[in-house]
Amino acid sequence: MQHESHSNVKIVSADPSAIGLFGLAIVTLVASSQKLGITEGLSFVIPWAIFLGAFAQLFASILDGKHNNTFGMTAFGAYGFFWLAVAGSWLIKLGAFGPELAADVDVKQLGFAFLGYLIFTLFMTIGAMETNKVLFFIFVLIDFLFIGLTFDAFGIVPAFFHKLAAFSELAIALLSFYACGAAVLNTHFGRVFLPIGKPFGIFKK
Repeated sequence: MQHESHSNVKIVSADPSAIGLFGLAIVTLVASSQKLGITEGLSFVIPWAIFLGAFAQLFASILDGKHNNTFGMTAFGAYGFFWLAVAGSWLIKLGAFGPELAADVDVKQLGFAFLGYLIFTLFMTIGAMETNKVLFFIFVLIDFLFIGLTFDAFGIVPAFFHKLAAFSELAIALLSFYACGAAVLNTHFGRVFLPIGKPFGIFKK
C-alpha cells in the first residue's frame, strides 16, 4: 500500500494570544477593583492571579514558543511568572506561610521587582510597535502601571502613584478584552471584525 504524501498540506495552528490576553484582562480587572477601593482585601484576588494572570498566560507562552514567536512567548511568560510572584507575595503578607515571614516584609523589595518589570516592559513596548497598535497601547498602559507600582512601593507620592497604577490597570483590562475579542472574532470570521491597527512600520518595513 502506498502512503499519500502530505508534504503539500499546510497545517495552521491556532493563535494562543487570545487566551493569554483573556487571562491578562481578567486578572487586571479583578486586581484594579481592589486598588480602586471598589472591593476590599486580597484573598479573592489571589486565585485569579494564579489561574488567569499566571497559568493562562504561561499556557499562551508555551504555545507561542512552539510557533517560534519569541515576542509572544517572552511577554506572556514574563507576565505569567509576575502574577505567580505577586500571588506569593500577597500570601506571605496575609500570613499564609506563618507570622515570621509576614513580619519580615519590606515593600521596597517589591519596588525593585516592579522597577525591573518596568525596564522589561519599556523595551517590549518598542517591540509591540511592530505587532499592532492595540497591543502597543496595552504595553504603554503596562508601562504606566509599573511606574505607579514602583513609586508607590518606594513611598514616593504614594497617593498619586497608587491611583495611577489603579486606573492604568483598569484600562489594561478593558483594552485586553478588546484585543482578545479581536483575536478570536477576526480569526473566526476570516475578516477584520474588530480592527487592531497596523504596525507602525518604523523598525520593520
